[in-house]
Amino acid sequence: MHKKVAVILSGCGVYDGAEIHESVITLLRLDQRGAQVQCFAPNVPQLHVVDHYSGDEMDQQRNVLVEAARIARGNIKDVRELHVGEFDALIMPGGFGVAKNLSDFAISGVHCQVQADVQAAVQAFAKAGKPVGLICIAPALTAKLFGPGVTCTIGNDHDTAAAIAQMGAVHQECPVDEIVEDSTHKLVSTPAYMLAQSISQAAAGINKLVDRVLELTQQ
Repeated sequence: MHKKVAVILSGCGVYDGAEIHESVITLLRLDQRGAQVQCFAPNVPQLHVVDHYSGDEMDQQRNVLVEAARIARGNIKDVRELHVGEFDALIMPGGFGVAKNLSDFAISGVHCQVQADVQAAVQAFAKAGKPVGLICIAPALTAKLFGPGVTCTIGNDHDTAAAIAQMGAVHQECPVDEIVEDSTHKLVSTPAYMLAQSISQAAAGINKLVDRVLELTQQ
């Protein structure tokens, strides 16, 4: 039986949305493993828009759901339509959109709040005991999503790891091609572009994360 996996995106583009390489690697690996995938994103404005060529902020307004639809080739739904009973697992790729659009971590740090619809969706999976995969910067939200004591990784960035610990989660250092698993919470995380110097390095850890998340759906 094919597993059904929800993927939450945060826009389109590393600096103001979902990291495109991480998102595509995730979707590719899920497809290679025979999973049925549905992408979701919150129907909210982006924090800001960044010119990915110059790195400068642009005087534009964009919508997270509309931008994320670029990655999903239009096959995407409002995260409010994400019902945990219809899926076996959930995965969230990284990109600054996680810290800017799915939360305000980029601005508020340890005092951040997760976007309400995203928080409700992820916590529903946690409450149901269904596996969740968090990639790149997404594990920075772990304590807000799973509560204190949960274990995760963003690699080895000292400042981000310290923030994770201050919020109540346990950070475990991890190389780019490995994963960290909290078996109690069925949570899997990997550093991806928090450490990766190439798309193949990012893929090494993401592929392991996807494989492990799918394995956990059997338990």
